[in-house]
Amino acid sequence: MAVDGVEITGRVAPDDGHVLSDEALGLVAELQRTFGSRRVDLLARRQDRRARLADGGALDWLPETADVRVTDWRVAATPADLRDRRVEITGPAERKMLINALNSGARVFMADLEDALSPTWSNVVGGHADLLRAVRRELDFTSPEGKRYALQAETGTLVVRPRGWHLVERHVLVDGEPVSASLFDLGVHLATAGRAALERSGGPALGPYYYLPKLESHLEARLWNDAFVLGQERLGIPVGTVRATVLIETIWAAFEMDEILHELRAHASGLNAGRWDYIFSVIKAFRERPDMVLPDRSQVTMAVPFMRAYTQLLVRTCHRRGAHAIGGMSAFIPNRRQPEVTERALAKVREDKEREAGDGFDGTWVAHPDLVPVAREVFDRAFGDRVDQKDRLREDVEVTADQLVDVGIEGGRVTADGLRANVDVGLRYLDAWLRGNGAAAIHDLMEDVATAEISRSQLWQWRHHAVTLDDGRTIDGPLLRDAIADGLAALGGPSTDRFGDAARLLEGLVLDDDFTDFLTLPAYPLLDAVP
Repeated sequence: MAVDGVEITGRVAPDDGHVLSDEALGLVAELQRTFGSRRVDLLARRQDRRARLADGGALDWLPETADVRVTDWRVAATPADLRDRRVEITGPAERKMLINALNSGARVFMADLEDALSPTWSNVVGGHADLLRAVRRELDFTSPEGKRYALQAETGTLVVRPRGWHLVERHVLVDGEPVSASLFDLGVHLATAGRAALERSGGPALGPYYYLPKLESHLEARLWNDAFVLGQERLGIPVGTVRATVLIETIWAAFEMDEILHELRAHASGLNAGRWDYIFSVIKAFRERPDMVLPDRSQVTMAVPFMRAYTQLLVRTCHRRGAHAIGGMSAFIPNRRQPEVTERALAKVREDKEREAGDGFDGTWVAHPDLVPVAREVFDRAFGDRVDQKDRLREDVEVTADQLVDVGIEGGRVTADGLRANVDVGLRYLDAWLRGNGAAAIHDLMEDVATAEISRSQLWQWRHHAVTLDDGRTIDGPLLRDAIADGLAALGGPSTDRFGDAARLLEGLVLDDDFTDFLTLPAYPLLDAVP
């Protein structure tokens, strides 16, 4: 590595180091130097907006961008291999997952470098290396039991989710400072797997495609767009080759969907209803308000009014602009030892996907290959001989600002079981994440950072507002400490795996007076114990 001003502080496996080429790191350095300070300013703007909301401000559509919302314009035409997105499967950018997901029959695989990937240095570099191998069709895997996995002749389209603007990659320093994780992931992927995809196809039909996480404003989308332009120009890739689908997973972004698509319109391919992070964002944004307290996580379904409002608005916005509207995640994992549990869960998955198809979505997310046939059947029936439902403009949908923030849930309760479930998921997931596993199977669900965020933010919110449980107890600090201690004991105690670290981390997150914006920020330094 001979790029001036760039220092790698982590050990790189010999088989993976080729993705950290001088060209890739040179692009990363230029992206960081060009956009690093702007990223910091946008993160500060997040804090300013949140503070105004805490002081009694309200969320509404931006008056300064009214022209964008009322004028007619459309995003760029969709590339051939992103036109049919009826079923998308998601998972970490890890070798076995990449093979199984690309072979699953899903039209798209979102390879995750963010919420489903614990960002150990080996995971990050290995993920980028495996993405390149997948594009070159050099990816295979042999299990400890001797079972061999390899890519089939026909696979889904590969889309990559880089890390969010709030994260840094501390193992790469540019001019002595940790690089933005977003810009690192973009620069490395675009210079390696992204360009290799174009070289293999001979054109833009198979290109560098991305899912953009956790945006809070159209200005953050503009930053991504400018980074795409710079990256394409430096690598000699025609501008507009990159395509990006934006996850609408913050309450702030729900009020700027038109604007986000407009900023990315030369690169945009759609929006996705990122349901779990969206719930977390609502809790975080309105955490001081007692009228915004949510009940047990299991009661906050996609059928409740504020979630229905945001998803239907997403479909209408996308179709008006010629973009795909992609539905939310079904995180269920089939349990082959308990077929009756699987049968009930599949019925719920089918109901969820039928609602999305009926609303006009052009595709949906699943977390397990066994769910692909269920989701595909629902969308096949809805589509007929079409590949999407963009012709359904949903002009019948009218959503107000009040509807987007109306979190009232009829019959909603905060229960002792719900509290114990949040503690259990928080401990189990943080333990897995600290051991290098960002996608953890817990109680027949595939949990990632987003679902863990709901668990810990609800515990904080309930304590902050001294919510009364269904058994009459008031949620306070001592009750949560006892609940965490009981949960830790049930899992084997602090000496088991990383549960001791997980318990200390969870306790700090839910008992501190100040709300931590993302649990990964205090958790990231604790990954030092993981190679």
